[in-house]
Amino acid sequence: MDSGNCSALNQFFLLGITNNPQIKVILFPAFPVVYFIILLANLGMIVLIRVDSQLHTPMYIFLNHLSFSDLCYSTAVGSKMLVDLLVKNKSIPFLDCALQFFIFCTFTDAECMLLAVMAFDGYRAISRPLSYAVDMSNRVRSLLLTGVYLVGLGDAFIHMMLTFHLCICESNEVNHFFCDVPPLLLLSCSDTQVNELVIFTIFGFIELSTISRVLVSYRYIILAILKIHSAEGRHKAFSTCASHLTVVVVFQGTMLFMYFRPSSSYSLDQDKMSSLLYTLVIPMLKPMICSLHNKDVKVSIKKLKNKILFS
Repeated sequence: MDSGNCSALNQFFLLGITNNPQIKVILFPAFPVVYFIILLANLGMIVLIRVDSQLHTPMYIFLNHLSFSDLCYSTAVGSKMLVDLLVKNKSIPFLDCALQFFIFCTFTDAECMLLAVMAFDGYRAISRPLSYAVDMSNRVRSLLLTGVYLVGLGDAFIHMMLTFHLCICESNEVNHFFCDVPPLLLLSCSDTQVNELVIFTIFGFIELSTISRVLVSYRYIILAILKIHSAEGRHKAFSTCASHLTVVVVFQGTMLFMYFRPSSSYSLDQDKMSSLLYTLVIPMLKPMICSLHNKDVKVSIKKLKNKILFS
């Protein structure tokens, strides 16, 4: 690294999703609608779980935190992207860029961990119903949630310190719509092998450990479901599992595609589309996936609607 060529940056310029005017015409009205649905669906899920005492169970408490994580990282990314659709100057201050990445990384990591915790909770609920209240007590839930957020905060801090201390020599134009590690590494003339190794090691550990936990949990869940004699009970259990597995496959699959590969294979245009999927589209669809296959949520929505109408 030639430190004499390093630039003392105080801002970056986000190039956005595309420069194609025809695509921008489509995206301009679509993104506000998508972001509004994200806010409405996730805030609605959080409020519903908090006001309905029947949903004060471990599964819905974890789902509440899942919606909170979706809301945090999609807002960190989506709010800036909506502003950039309206203005020509797409600059973002250096500290704001670092903060945006920190929030994004913290809550996406937390979401990965939460999906594994929810699979473990499902295994305990179905396989060991008699001891479930003890297995998932308030203390256990608090410890699990504390661990989830500590992992997210720790990983985000490490990546933020490594990435935002790199030497930027050529340009401060980030070929992306938010501050993420891969496009920022491409701006650096420093040796980024350490950054790539840390991404591969930490993110690989988080992804592989959470996915393996999900697979192991579902192995026992499926075995337990097959022992249920009631057809209605089996259908309810399979419906709940199907919605959770759908979220796991889509979210974890996209994250693996984005980060679990060498920098030589990056295609920024392709990556921007993938990023759009898990930063905006998935947070929009996730509450719908979780609620459409969940009888308890449907009943709570109906009760809340009736309460509002008759009040």
